[in-house]
Amino acid sequence: MPLLCLIRHGQSIWNLENRFTGWVDVPLTPQGEEEARQAARKIRDLKFDIAYTSALVRALHTLDVILETLGWQVPVIRDQALNERDYGDLCGLNKDDTRRIYGAEQVRIWRRSFDTAPPNGESLKDTAARTIPFFERCILGDIRQGKSVLVVAHGNSNRAIVMKLDNLSDEEIMKVELATGVPVLYELESNGGVVSKQTLE
Repeated sequence: MPLLCLIRHGQSIWNLENRFTGWVDVPLTPQGEEEARQAARKIRDLKFDIAYTSALVRALHTLDVILETLGWQVPVIRDQALNERDYGDLCGLNKDDTRRIYGAEQVRIWRRSFDTAPPNGESLKDTAARTIPFFERCILGDIRQGKSVLVVAHGNSNRAIVMKLDNLSDEEIMKVELATGVPVLYELESNGGVVSKQTLE
C-alpha cells in the first residue's frame, strides 16, 4: 500500500525568535537543519517515489537536507498551495508581545481555530481552501497510482491535510499541533482511505 509522509519544516529563525512567519521567507536555524537530518534518519528504511514541498525556503531547505542525508534522488514538485497560512498583520510580530496586546485567548483563536483569520491574513479554513484541492488533485493522484509520497511543508498546510485524512471537526483540529521536523506517516488505500497512522518521534 502507498505511504504518505507529512513533515513540517525544521526550526526557522523566526520559530526560534517566537515570531509569526506566514509567507515571509525565513531560513532554517542550525537546529532546524539538524531536525531535518533527524527526520531523514526516521524515514531512512522507507521508500518514496515523489516529494512535494511549498515555495518557501524553510520547507525547500528541509527537504533538500532530508534528500541529501539519505542520498535519495526523487522528483520534487514545489507549489505555493502548500505554503504556510498567511498571518497577515501578525507576520513578524513576537507571539508573546501579540498576546499582551490582544489577549492570550484571541491569539489562540487566531492560531488554532478553523475559520477565524488574523487581521488581513488567512484562517486554517482559507489555507485548506488552497491546500486540499491541490492535495486531492496532485498528491492523491500519485497515491492512486500506487506511489508513495513525501510532503515537506508547514504546520498549517499539513494540519489542513491531517484534518481531511483524519476526518476531524472544526473543534478537533484546534487541538492538533505538529512539531517541527517530526514525520507523520500514513499508510493509505489507493483511494486515499487511511489504513494506519503513526508519528515517528
